[in-house]
Parts: sequence; structure tokens; C-alpha cells
Amino acid sequence: MSEIGLTAGPAAPEKARDAARPGQTMQSGEAMAHYVSPAPFDPYTTDAMTPAQERYYRAPPVLLMWWRLRRHRVAVASGVLLLAFYVMILFCEFLAPYALDSRHVDFIYAPPQRIHLFDDGGLTWPYVEAYDYRLDMTNLRRVYTPNPDKPQPIRFLCRGDKYWYWGVVPGDFHLVCPPAGGQMFLLGTDRLGRDMLSRIIYGARISLTVGLIGVSISFTLGILIGGIAGYYGGWTDVLIQRAIEVVQSFPHLPLWMALSAILPVTWSPILVYFGITIILGMIEWTDLARAVRSKLLALREEDFCTAAVLMGASPPRIIGRHLLPSFMSHLIASATLVIPSMILGETALSFLGLGLRPPITSWGVLLNEAQNISVVALYPWLILPVIPVILTVLAFNFLGDGLRDAADPYH
Repeated sequence: MSEIGLTAGPAAPEKARDAARPGQTMQSGEAMAHYVSPAPFDPYTTDAMTPAQERYYRAPPVLLMWWRLRRHRVAVASGVLLLAFYVMILFCEFLAPYALDSRHVDFIYAPPQRIHLFDDGGLTWPYVEAYDYRLDMTNLRRVYTPNPDKPQPIRFLCRGDKYWYWGVVPGDFHLVCPPAGGQMFLLGTDRLGRDMLSRIIYGARISLTVGLIGVSISFTLGILIGGIAGYYGGWTDVLIQRAIEVVQSFPHLPLWMALSAILPVTWSPILVYFGITIILGMIEWTDLARAVRSKLLALREEDFCTAAVLMGASPPRIIGRHLLPSFMSHLIASATLVIPSMILGETALSFLGLGLRPPITSWGVLLNEAQNISVVALYPWLILPVIPVILTVLAFNFLGDGLRDAADPYH
């Protein structure tokens, strides 16, 4: 038996190792399993590491996380979409065809115009058709009819409405401008004749930054409170956990409404904006705090943590320099999943009239005008701001799932 064990034992691992070389396949019946990752390296063999294995095992954790994230196609596409949205909010004034408060009293509740690329069967310069409107005295509304005899070419990289870039630098240069002497409402207008496309672009700056600022507040509170509970444990952990349960027992939307209702009506729009952001951030920290607490409870018993304690390191240093970096990727993934709830919270509050108020423009403020079902039935383009809200929330959820899977070393 000993001779059989000495001769047959090493052969099986070597055979399995040769079968799982990078780029090779293993066949089981009719099924073929393709191995993309490098084969595990066995330190007890005399074989040298292949270049792929050496690059894999010596890569930093961030690079390994990126390699795993790239295989999640939906998460990568969501990240690209979110990056485009956040780059867009830096240049809202340049991307919007009209200024934020530009009104067109002759085109109140004008429907969206369609872009035409073909004329007489051939490709032509993009243009929109001018509107002819009349007053319907029976239904007391304006009726707009496209006039194909009045094509209006769209201008690109041109000068249009004047604006103040981020409220500081004056300018009038736009990516897309309406035709000279004409109008261009690709998503229609509202009750004051303001272009919906321009207002949606401007509203993205408020709605998207609310989530980032709010998650920074909840991230800080979650790490601080969860770190104290997880590292010290005992009665400190018990008190913090009971406080978290009390906060989580309140329904979020009624709690948001109650806290936002106490904001003084005399506050300026900027103060209301920061007040809503702080309210959202101070409610969403509980899940992050529990995630930090559970990780610290598991890591504080590890050898490297014990060595730091024996060397005289203070608790803040142990938590900040040794424990938190070991699972920071998980926290980032968790924070990514919190941002959509904050965007939805701001949208819901503004839609109900308890959040941001004009002259601040956000997606929730724009949806506030679509509360009446009769208005939605007559002017359905007023609910178009809900489309970027849905896209943003789905993109954050898909990206958060991809980051969570990529940050999991056992996935």
C-alpha cells in the first residue's frame, strides 16, 4: 500500500494540473469547460509559475477587483452610463439647448418635435418642422400641428441663450441650438413654455449630486458608529444595535416627510438643498453601520490585529489603518447601493412638494407638475423626467451588484 501511495499519489494532482492549464479545456462527456483564469499554483511542486500565474498572484487587490468587474458586462455598461451622466452635469449649460428659465409664451404645452434626417428619400441635414397652432375653444387648449413646408435646420456648436456657467462665468455657447428664428422642443414644453429637455439636463445636476453628498454623510456615520460597535463590542455594541433598530423601525418615506416639513419656509433654496441632503444622509447610515460592525467583529480576532494591539497601536489607528482597508471594497459596493435610495427619496419628497422647491430644478421638481392625472392624459411628455430617474437607479443597482461580486474574494 505504501508503494502504491508513493507512486500513484503525485500523479493525480499532476494530471489534473496539466488538464487545467490556461487556454486548455477539460472534457466530461459532451460538455466542455473553458478555463480563463490561470491554474492554481502549487508551492509544493518544482514547477515554476507561468507568466499569467505570476501576474495574477502579484496583482494588487484593486486590480484583481477590476479584472473580475470587467466580466460583469451589465455592471460595466451601467458604470459607463453613470459616468456619462456625471460628466454631463459638469456642462449642463453647454449641453442644454435653452437657458434654464427661458420661456416661450407662444408655445405653452407644445408637444415634442421629431428630428428628420431624410428628405425626398435622401439623407439631409437634421431639421425639425415648425409648429402651426390654433386655439381649441371647445376643449380650451392649444392644438399644435407640424408644418412640413417649414423645415427648420438644427444648428450645432453655436451661440444661443445667455447663461452663467456654474453661476460664475458668463457664456452663450451651446452644443445644439434651435434654428435661427425658429424653435426646437425635442421633449416638448411645460405650462410656462419652458423646454423640457433643457430642464431635465439642468435637473440632473441637483438630483445626482444629492445622492453623492448624502452617501458621503451616511458613509462617514456608518464607518464611525459601526466601527465603534464592532471593535469594542459589549454594552457599547448592544446600545448601538438597539439605536439602529429604532431608526430602522420607522418607515423611511413618512420619516423623510416629517423631517423635511420642519425646514423653515424662509430658507433659501441652497439651504433647503443641503437640509434635504443631510436628512437623507442621516437616515441611510444604518445598513452601512451594520456591515462595518459585522466585518470588524470577524477581523478583530485575526493575528494581524492582535499584533497591532501588542505593539501598542491605539484603537483609532487599528480601525483606520488595519481593519477598514481590508474590506473597504465591500463598503464601496454597499455605498453604491445606497445612492439610488437617496435619489428616489429626493424625487419622492420633491414630487410631494415637501423637498426641493422652485427655483431649484431637479427631476422631482419637474415631476411635481405631473401630479394631476388630467394633465398627464393631455400632456404625457411631462412625465418624461421619470425616465432618467429609472435609468440612474437601475444603473446604480447593477453597478453595485457587480462591485459586490468583484470585491468578494470567494465569488
